[in-house]
Amino acid sequence: MDLDPELALLRPLGGFFALRTPLGSPGEHDRRPPTLAQAYAPAATGAPGCAGAKPHDDPLAFRVRKVTRALRAPEERIGASVAQQGLAARLWSVALGCAALYGCVPDLAPGLLRWDPDADAPDDLWLTRVRARPGDAAGVAGSVAATVLEDHLEPLSAALRARCPVAPGLLRGNAASALAATARLLVRWADGHSRPDVAARTRDLTAALLAHPLLADTCTLSDGVFRRRSCCLYYRVPGGGVCGDCCFTRPPRSSPRAPSG
Repeated sequence: MDLDPELALLRPLGGFFALRTPLGSPGEHDRRPPTLAQAYAPAATGAPGCAGAKPHDDPLAFRVRKVTRALRAPEERIGASVAQQGLAARLWSVALGCAALYGCVPDLAPGLLRWDPDADAPDDLWLTRVRARPGDAAGVAGSVAATVLEDHLEPLSAALRARCPVAPGLLRGNAASALAATARLLVRWADGHSRPDVAARTRDLTAALLAHPLLADTCTLSDGVFRRRSCCLYYRVPGGGVCGDCCFTRPPRSSPRAPSG
């Protein structure tokens, strides 16, 4: 099925999957948000990490600081982890949703996606041009992997680690966890709307993606139950606990730098 100009098939799935497209006519937005390509760019020389960042000066550092403050987290690496997982989930939702519903993936190049780092969750994304991603030899699963993992999450991880001391294994665990959560939502929708074809495609695509070299060592699957091998650090947020797929069964004892993968 061809992609329509508004990716309308994503809308019934809810705001977690929906994507603004296109950005709108000139003058519709007083301040157009930066692209994700700008967010992944190296921080300016001498930039003070995440503290004091402004949305357009360093969108990624600004987002980390905003999330850290909202969570009242004791360390910015916790805000970096939560911010990355939220953006990963939104990228997976668009790519996996389109793959399951349309049978193809839109071109989500970082330069085509605008992102408001000051918005509330879920992350607000605008796709400025809707077109199908050029076909990959590995098929739809390969196209999803290239779009989300290679074009976005790896450069996002590098950009975050340049700004905050967050472990790469933690970030890849977040990516796998966000994928598994997105797949569960999509399968639940498909089951509730008598779309066994969508549910089957989602399960097949998710299994193939979790076997990707960048994700294969991040989790275990037993009887369809996903469990990650790292921790996203949410338990260190005041009032937080361990997530349902965490490597820990209960919050570890507080320590200055608990293992995070």
